[in-house]
Amino acid sequence: MIPAIQFLYSVLFATALVAVQLMGFVLAAHAIMTNRTTQGTIAWALMLIIFPYLGVPSYLFFGVNRFEAYIRARRKVSAELQQLFNPPLSRSHRSTEHSPMDRMDRETIENLALFPFTRGNSVELLINGEATFASIFKGIDEARNYILVQFFAVEPDELGQKLKHRLIARARDGLDVYFLYDAIGSRRLNRRYLEDLRRNGVKAIPFRTGRGWRGRLRLNFRNHRKIVITDGDKAWIGGHNVSNTYLGKNPKFGHWRDTHLFLQGPAVTAAQVTFCEDWYWETRELPPVVWPTDVAENSGIEALVLATGPADSQQTCSLSYLQMIQMARKRIWIHSPYFVPEEQVVSALQLAALRGVDVRILLPEKPDHWLVWLSSFYYVGLPQLKDVKIHRYQPGFLHSKTMLVDDFLTSIGTINFDNRSFRINFEITTLVCDRDFATEVEAVMDEDFRLSRLVHPQEYESRSLLFRVAVRAARLLSPLQ
Repeated sequence: MIPAIQFLYSVLFATALVAVQLMGFVLAAHAIMTNRTTQGTIAWALMLIIFPYLGVPSYLFFGVNRFEAYIRARRKVSAELQQLFNPPLSRSHRSTEHSPMDRMDRETIENLALFPFTRGNSVELLINGEATFASIFKGIDEARNYILVQFFAVEPDELGQKLKHRLIARARDGLDVYFLYDAIGSRRLNRRYLEDLRRNGVKAIPFRTGRGWRGRLRLNFRNHRKIVITDGDKAWIGGHNVSNTYLGKNPKFGHWRDTHLFLQGPAVTAAQVTFCEDWYWETRELPPVVWPTDVAENSGIEALVLATGPADSQQTCSLSYLQMIQMARKRIWIHSPYFVPEEQVVSALQLAALRGVDVRILLPEKPDHWLVWLSSFYYVGLPQLKDVKIHRYQPGFLHSKTMLVDDFLTSIGTINFDNRSFRINFEITTLVCDRDFATEVEAVMDEDFRLSRLVHPQEYESRSLLFRVAVRAARLLSPLQ
């Protein structure tokens, strides 16, 4: 009897192995037919065929892209909101020919964003966690009607508790308070934290990129946005999550260099639409928001809030950044903690450097995600980027996502220079078209470059063979990171 059972187990095991191998071929065909990038297609197909026992579960959890339902829901909520937000933007505050940006460049970005640049905004640059959360908490305390809060990562530590207590206090004051967090990024949030919020009147829900059990297993598509909005006319957008780490209190990283932006005026409308779409996706309900048309006092700053994601009908994020790089004539300065750009971005940076543009990229010296950190070394010795100056930030960890183009255009938000931000995550950034603000950002970035070290191309070649093999292998996996 025992040999028969052993034989049966052997047959079942062999059948399972063959089934997984066949499934690997089927899913490789699916990746070839549906993946948006050549690099991503090759990476998935090779993994599914050569290592199917690892590749099949990885693809089912991370690689399958089904967003038809999200697209339909987004179109539905956009139609419902259109009559509210289009008239004030299109009639009153659209940018004029006085913009420092070329008209065709501006219209290209607007066509991608599906929102116009607007005047009548004010902006405040917030450097590092203390300034950012002091401003956010002040805004929450001063809100009159409602508060919208959305973060990728929230931890129930000291900073997270301060946020919770403020939101509860304002809900008790009678304000409508909405709290949206990414289910994966905020996995450390405990039940007690969320129950405290909900029991005291805060509407708190996770963002998931699919509905039902399949949505809970679809882990790769994350909502990386960080947005706080009060009363529809004030918004905070940038790189900070809610954690003591972002205050520089994590001994592993020490000083945490990050950037946020406080925005007032009609450009906030696009940020509020973005939050409402994300909330609607999860609840099929819309927060009772208002759409103010007031402009910020004594300000004519031109701004646009650009929201991007994998459900976009176009490659909004990558195309927007390619456009901004292409239009540069003097300078492209980039802050990015994760730098694993696709070939088109590398070519655009190469062309910018060849036409005499000062291209500088600031990356962290310390790693927080090893695969991405290793991948970034590939670009140090890349011949195409030999005229691009790559720096490593020294005082602590660099998490800022900022780009300065020439002397008038700044991008501050959540977007990294990698495949995840450009094609996989839901992201948001604010484009500010203003010379005075650009001068302020230039001064801050210039100081950051002063506190960094210039990386020489020979640095990669001088490393051990094992390290260089690890870099190449990590870079091959960049579409999956």
